[in-house]
Amino acid sequence: MTAPNPAYPVRVDVDYPDRLSRLLIFVKWLLAFPHYIALFFLAIGASVVLIISWFATIIMGSYPAGMFDYMVGVLRWGVRVSAYVFLMTDSYPPFSLQDDPSYPVRVEIDYPQRIARWRPLLNWLLVIPVALVAAVIGIIAYICVFIAWFAILITGRMPQGMFDPILYWFRWSTRTAVFEYWMTEQYPPFVWA
Repeated sequence: MTAPNPAYPVRVDVDYPDRLSRLLIFVKWLLAFPHYIALFFLAIGASVVLIISWFATIIMGSYPAGMFDYMVGVLRWGVRVSAYVFLMTDSYPPFSLQDDPSYPVRVEIDYPQRIARWRPLLNWLLVIPVALVAAVIGIIAYICVFIAWFAILITGRMPQGMFDPILYWFRWSTRTAVFEYWMTEQYPPFVWA
């Protein structure tokens, strides 16, 4: 059983798969190519949204809801594709910004009613400690994916001990991005899960 999310407005969950395809591990990166193209253009849109929301948050003291939903959708899409490529699921990611409760990868981010006007000015600086920890966990996750590739090839399963660090990295990196993009005022928790 994977550890639950801590009490934080960002939740990332991936269902642990009983079995994974031994052959699919060779081509997942290639099958995800259409998603890479879509995410490239979505990231351009996200950059524009960040610039506009930067001014909107400073002026109004809140993140515009439509822009927030777009950013959540882009983050959700990215996590789904990453989970697929990082061998955590064999279910092909949907081409959608919307939540899909039936898909084994779920990302939920609570909308904040108010954001301090100074956040867009300083969150890039405040995020540095948690971003450094997320980077270290990311290195661990990459090592786990590498080892898990062989485990899946031999046994058709990803060991839970390798699945969890990858999931924790997804949680840390998503929390870090949400805080960095001033989508929440709560600092990401320094917990392993």
